[in-house]
Amino acid sequence: MRSFEDLIQEVRSLCHRCGGCVTFCTSINYGALELGEEGYPRYKDKTKCIECGICSMLCPEIDELDDEIKKQSGWSEPLGRIISTSIVRAADDEIRERATDGGAVTGILLRLMDTGRIDGAIVSKHVGLFNREPYLATSREDILSACGSFYDTSPGMVLYSEHYSTYSPSVQALSAVKKIGARKVAFVGTPCQIVTLRKMQALGVVPSDAIYCLLGLFCSGNFAFDDYSRKRLEKIGDFKWGEVKKINIKGSMYVYLNNGSIHTLPLDELDFIMRPACRYCDDYTAEFADLSFGGIGAKEGWTTVLTRTQLGMDILNHAERSVLENYKQQQAPGDFQLEKDRNRIRELKGQIGHFKYSAKMSGMSESQDPVYQSLARELKELEDRHAGAYLRQNPKIPGSNMVNALTRVMQKSMEKKNQCRENRTELLNGMYEQA
Repeated sequence: MRSFEDLIQEVRSLCHRCGGCVTFCTSINYGALELGEEGYPRYKDKTKCIECGICSMLCPEIDELDDEIKKQSGWSEPLGRIISTSIVRAADDEIRERATDGGAVTGILLRLMDTGRIDGAIVSKHVGLFNREPYLATSREDILSACGSFYDTSPGMVLYSEHYSTYSPSVQALSAVKKIGARKVAFVGTPCQIVTLRKMQALGVVPSDAIYCLLGLFCSGNFAFDDYSRKRLEKIGDFKWGEVKKINIKGSMYVYLNNGSIHTLPLDELDFIMRPACRYCDDYTAEFADLSFGGIGAKEGWTTVLTRTQLGMDILNHAERSVLENYKQQQAPGDFQLEKDRNRIRELKGQIGHFKYSAKMSGMSESQDPVYQSLARELKELEDRHAGAYLRQNPKIPGSNMVNALTRVMQKSMEKKNQCRENRTELLNGMYEQA
């Protein structure tokens, strides 16, 4: 089998620092690996490595389990399975005030917690001006405290740290799940982290058995920089860190100042602080998540949501009836058909659920019932119809907010995929020249 040393040699500068390899090794109590000061995995005790090869399988840069997780999540070209697109925001004013975009993720997490569907959520908390750390939230207060990109501007060593990072290695927080005995946990993370967790689920390794749902975040890349780079950013953006209220990244970096002004920094000018692995990652929309979230394609203060799985649809439907508001505007004819199909999908799921319950009570198999088979076929046809195909058939429908949002998301995703191909080609050519 492959050892961790083999993995490091193959991945090199492409390591995403997701923490999956270390989390698994720690959870199984092998204890061979640990995360270094800058978040990269390394040997803690090389003699404890049994060369099982699972660290390699879990790595988002290794394609060993790609077919399994694509089948598991119903992935399809070009951006993974997309059942529906929504533009929403939290109905709660307090959440919206704290949130970066519309607070949809926070609203959903609170709803899941309140209804007992989860007993914890792995989120990312801000520590100081521009740093994040993974955090296992086990209460409403914990979830609210992690909401949005707000910053602690009080003086302190954290604020004036030499190293800043927008990235949080959230997968390592899974270790806390095992310690407290949480059984149903929602995970909020970046595309590379979502891939790692899908691989854990495909292998059936702990502690992925406690993951209830995966909520992915649109990701243009994460940034890490020292004091020199921070000063360079101040010059590029014409602002001072002491004036910053919050920062958001969606197509560009938006720096919100305390005086109400917004400074925009194009991402192509920030390549010098982007994490190396992000240059080679082509997943912008968290294609393997249950639900994917981002501000791009939505009006300021709203969140674009891509529904990818039946579980994601169920979660979003419950939230839309309780803690979320939908962005409403005049719909084009194509949108009416989409909404009609979404309503029918909800009805079919309810009827299919009734069949399963009745069959369980009677000790029979629902799959043998011809009515059940008919409902299941119709549901599959509707879901397949809207698994990314709807946009390609109707690329420009005037006045359609959802389609326009998905169009913008697709454009941004394809830009990232194309840039990733160019960067990888350049990297490989450089490696060949060195060899």
